[in-house]
Amino acid sequence: MTRMQRRTLWISIAGVLAVTAYAALAAVQILVLNPLAAAPGLTLDEIGSEMANAGENLSEGAMFFILGIGVVFAVVLAVVSIGTGAHPLVPTIGFLVLLMLGTIGYFAASFGAGMGLADAFGISGGDYSPWAVPLYAVSALYGVALVVVGIMSAVRQRPARAVA
Repeated sequence: MTRMQRRTLWISIAGVLAVTAYAALAAVQILVLNPLAAAPGLTLDEIGSEMANAGENLSEGAMFFILGIGVVFAVVLAVVSIGTGAHPLVPTIGFLVLLMLGTIGYFAASFGAGMGLADAFGISGGDYSPWAVPLYAVSALYGVALVVVGIMSAVRQRPARAVA
């Protein structure tokens, strides 16, 4: 295995782990932290019972499906990058894009749960827990990192000018 292939391998492993961790934190935020913050003083069982009485739920199946899409994309990106011996820049940019787009996945995955909480408790469907902020911050930071990596790559690949 060449040095470049090893770098691609380690970037791919780190990328899959980062996307999976992002999805896991999003799931905990949607199913545990936000409901507890939205209905202070109630346990998760009590929240679930109140929601069921109102004909609502946290839409767990849809949430896992939506968050799982990002994890599947990450695994596919890693397998293709490693299998084709791609330059390390390929998985780097791919994982930066996936993590930058994580906010969209989080919003889509949390929409049903937020609306269920809103309908059951007469509140807004937004985030009540501060633990959504790290998800937004990570996506913003990876968006900035994507721009920086793009600029650095463009600068490195610029042909040297000959001095006359």
